[in-house]
Amino acid sequence: MTTLVRATLDLIPTGYSEGLYQGRRYGMRKTLHAGGKGVKFFARDLAGTDFVSLNLYQLSGGDLLKPCEMPEAKVRDFLLSVTVPA
Repeated sequence: MTTLVRATLDLIPTGYSEGLYQGRRYGMRKTLHAGGKGVKFFARDLAGTDFVSLNLYQLSGGDLLKPCEMPEAKVRDFLLSVTVPA
């Protein structure tokens, strides 16, 4: 399942972008580290207080998803549901 998270993160542009999640606009920032082997992602509801934050590390044994102070299920749901306008 982490492979799906990585694939979804790869579709979100590096830097700032906006997406729709559950009918709400989110400002999203994705930063790459270590040549793309580390990904930092933060999204905030532009009209509220909700946010999503995570780090994803590509290790020799596979990807390691580290949500920041929230359940992993929330991170996965956001990434698999958010839409990024073209």
